[in-house]
Order: sequence, then C-alpha cells, then structure tokens
Amino acid sequence: MKLVFYDTPGSPERSYIPGVLTGNGVVNIEPAVAHLPNWTPQVLMSGIIDDFDSLRPELERLAAIGPALPLSSIQLRPPLPRPSKILACIGNYWEHDQREARPLNMFLKSPDAVIGPGDTVRLPNFTEAWVFHHEAELGVVIKGPAKDITAENFRDAIFGYTCVIDVSARYEGRRTWRNGSWMGKSFDTFAPIGPCIVTADEVPEPNDVVIRFWNNGELYHEYNTDDMEHRVPELIRFATNIMTMNSGDVLMCGTNHEGLGPLQEGDHAEIEIVGIGRMDIHVEDPLHRTWERGVYMGEGSTNPAARSQQSGG
Repeated sequence: MKLVFYDTPGSPERSYIPGVLTGNGVVNIEPAVAHLPNWTPQVLMSGIIDDFDSLRPELERLAAIGPALPLSSIQLRPPLPRPSKILACIGNYWEHDQREARPLNMFLKSPDAVIGPGDTVRLPNFTEAWVFHHEAELGVVIKGPAKDITAENFRDAIFGYTCVIDVSARYEGRRTWRNGSWMGKSFDTFAPIGPCIVTADEVPEPNDVVIRFWNNGELYHEYNTDDMEHRVPELIRFATNIMTMNSGDVLMCGTNHEGLGPLQEGDHAEIEIVGIGRMDIHVEDPLHRTWERGVYMGEGSTNPAARSQQSGG
C-alpha cells in the first residue's frame, strides 16, 4: 500500500489530506483515520503507522471502491512533513577501487528541511559553498518505538520506504560545508521526501532495489541498493542501539557518490526508486550561480562539475 498526503488546489482548497495512491489515482482515506490525533499532518501519519494493522482492512476497502482522484487534479505533499528525526548515513556505498568497508557513521538532518513532490529547493543566499549536490537515497520509514533492535529482527522496526534527495552544500571535494554533515545538509528545503510511503510488504528485500536520478532529463544516479557497505539490517541495529527511533522517523541509507552532480537555478530533477515511486523537484538560486554540467567522480576529480563557476553574488 502507498500512503500519501495531498492538497486539492482551487475551491475549496484543502491541505494534507491523507490518501492511498492506487493505479487509478489517489483515494481519500479520511473516514478511516478520523479518530486519530491530527493536530499536525506528521502526528496523523505517525498514528496511521502505529495503528496500521487494524486500519488496513478499511484502507484496502476504501482503495478498492474509490473514487480515485487523478494525479493531475491534486498536489502531492511530503508523506512525512516533519519527522522527529531524520538520521542519515555518511557514504555507505562501494565506490571506485574501494576494497574495505569504511566505519559506519551517521548524522542528523534537520526535519525543517523537508519538502515534497513538485516543491522547490532554494539554494542559500551566500557564497561560501563550493557547489550544491544532489544525493538520491532510499529512505526507511520507522515503526516505533524501536530501541536495541537486532540485525536479525530489523523488520520489526520498519514500517515502509520512501524516496529522499539529500541536497548537500559542499566545500572542497566531497567535504560538506562547515566540515560537518549537519550544517551543510540542513538548509531549508534540502530534504525532499516522497512521493509516498510504501509499506514494507511491497519491498521484500530493501537491499535489492534500483535508484535513479535525472536532472533536466539527464540520468546521473543509477545504482542498486545491494551495493551498500553496511546493509539495512546493520543500519537498523546501529541506529537503534544509539537512540530510540519513533514512528514516522526516517533513516536515510546513503548514496553512491559516483553519481553526484550540481544543482542550480532552473533545474528540474527527478528521483525514482523502483517499486516505490517517482518524484520531481525544482531548483531556485537567488544568486543565479552556474556550474558546468557533468557527473562528479569523487575526491581529486578533475571533472568540471566539481568546479564552481559563480555568476553573481
């Protein structure tokens, strides 16, 4: 099942309506979840996650009888508008001639950075960053409270999966601005999430899904999650050993940096994870900077995409 939030532009306009995405469009599921706390959309989605086993028969019935709204008539919103935590892996994919796994490491990304399908990444109005990169990633949606989950029981902590773009401000090479991932990855709008949450039963093996990313129609990322240095069971074990993960939290699994490229004014980018969905975003830059196009190939690269050519500010 694919869970979404959506708006109905026009009159009457409504925001963050809960729905199920089907092959025919989006079906409103408000009647089935009206009893849940809903003082924010995030609280409502967390409640759906917590009560999903009991809700599922009615959600399936509503999805079957419709009516379904065509996607052209609505605006999808981020299915997790403000998770209590976004925990993200650093690297975590085999790259170049690497032969030994690096130590597993993670950072927190600001929940206030979340945007959704069709929204706009706005690059910050300062000139310290060397370039702004896209990182296409699998997002694990947590069912909690999850604490000290073993790798063998990792599925106990997973409600489902989503697509995430980890927008990153770089300083030199692959170093993140301010020499730490938190600051360079937590600008407002730097965490596009969507288009939906796919329940875990529809992704039998999270370490065997294909991720793709296009910028202005050009394919940059295309890789399989079977190439993780540290696989999803280990990520769940590591994260929940450190902190309690709550329902609706997101664990980002990292990316293959060989597919990085610059984001800049006027870009139209798309992420797709096979079996989950496809989402597009736009990019604005108040300084109208430009970077030569091309795929960034890692530390020490001479690829022109890794060299900022600023034209303003």
